[in-house]
Amino acid sequence: MLVTLCLTLLMSSVFATGKESGLPRLDDTETVKAFISSAEVVVIGFLENEESLGYKELLAASQKVKSVPAAMCTVKEVWVDFNISSDTITLFRKVDNHEENLVLAMAKKLDADGLVNFITTNEVRYITEYNQVTAVGLFNSEVKTHLVIFANRGSKDYTKLKKRLGALAPEFTGKFLFVLINGGVKSNFKSLNYFGLKSTDLPRVGIYDGDSDRKWLLPEGEISTERVRDFCQSFLQGELKNVKQAGEEPKTEL
Repeated sequence: MLVTLCLTLLMSSVFATGKESGLPRLDDTETVKAFISSAEVVVIGFLENEESLGYKELLAASQKVKSVPAAMCTVKEVWVDFNISSDTITLFRKVDNHEENLVLAMAKKLDADGLVNFITTNEVRYITEYNQVTAVGLFNSEVKTHLVIFANRGSKDYTKLKKRLGALAPEFTGKFLFVLINGGVKSNFKSLNYFGLKSTDLPRVGIYDGDSDRKWLLPEGEISTERVRDFCQSFLQGELKNVKQAGEEPKTEL
């Protein structure tokens, strides 16, 4: 409780400083680490000062993507602790312990809309709603195994499963990306078909392994935390290798 209180006070101080400059200022390594730990996804501009290329653009982008906290660090001694050597905008995310660096000296073009795109395409969370934008970050992640939750948006299952399995996802950090797919959207029908499903079959849960390009469905029944946890563990322990893949047509002899 004391640690939580200290972190809250620390971050409150950081944000208070940010009101004067537009972006919160992070002036030492511990403050940077605390900021990174404060949310599932954060963005930090490692910039020399507020006149540097990237500052105004990051400020504008942060006002458009309010779901991702943004801050800046101008202390180069701190940069070294995060392997930063020149002006860089870095996105940190917890789900796969990934850092996505945008080195400004190598950027062909930099504007607020470009930074919005950089943030949203890499905004992968403990549970990520699948769409054309988030697909980029999902498939670029080093974590190639996805726990896929199929549900129709607007149904009671959609919100319930998002909350329930979103709470489970941190247990599998670095092992699975939890992906929520709206089965009621035509653009997602291909994903449903890949698993041999139709929107009327939902909700269902599956696993997709990008390394082997194989997929499995959790047997029909209650989608409880315990069943999904066991399903994930079965994959990690290699128990699904000989289990029939989802969407496979049964073999028949001629």
